[in-house]
Amino acid sequence: MVKKSRAKKTKLAKKIKQNKRIPLLAVLRTHRKIQQNKFARDWKHKKLRIKD
Repeated sequence: MVKKSRAKKTKLAKKIKQNKRIPLLAVLRTHRKIQQNKFARDWKHKKLRIKD
């Protein structure tokens, strides 16, 4: 049985937080210059290479 180390858990948690979309208020405040999250990734197309 494999357990996740604390370092791996924190890295995965950070990636989960980064994968969310930008708030609508931020899009409106920048007059749509920033429309998408540059850290967002798709689980199928970009894999996370996190060492244990």
